[in-house]
Amino acid sequence: MTPALLSPRPSQLDRAAFIASYGEIYEHSPWIAAQSWDRGLDEAQDTPAGLAERLRRQVDAASADAQLALIRAHPDLAGKAAIGGELTQDSCSEQAGAGLDQCTAEEFARFERLNHAYRERFDFPFVIAVRGLDRHAILAAFETRLHHSPEQERRTAIDQIHRIARLRLEQRATESRSR
Repeated sequence: MTPALLSPRPSQLDRAAFIASYGEIYEHSPWIAAQSWDRGLDEAQDTPAGLAERLRRQVDAASADAQLALIRAHPDLAGKAAIGGELTQDSCSEQAGAGLDQCTAEEFARFERLNHAYRERFDFPFVIAVRGLDRHAILAAFETRLHHSPEQERRTAIDQIHRIARLRLEQRATESRSR
């Protein structure tokens, strides 16, 4: 079986079109797409796996400050941005898919407490790839990860961000196949 292709195909786009199409795969961080395009793209990056790997390499090679800025570009889960309708389309869809838009008042309060405690401990938001999880699993992960060391949690956040990006690319390929 041939792998799904992204549409538009990354290798066929000029820089501006590539950034317009793939610049938000990593939340509010189009620099990742720009640097990936600048390194050169070929047909290997026309699949979700190929492009995800290219984008991942840019993040992994970035400075600690750039990685921290990437983590901080993510919204709090079930936080004020979600309630106020300020999330990116991808984040809104992902959080809704995990049922975060249907939290009880008590669950919202718990998310708010955990978001605050997490930010206090690590100085960045809790990031998790929510697709396939429900709010109960997310809350349990929150509780567990609060006990990580700062370095362990920074690495976990980056790994989760890579997972989010890969899932977003796979979703786009699936959507373009169904059109």
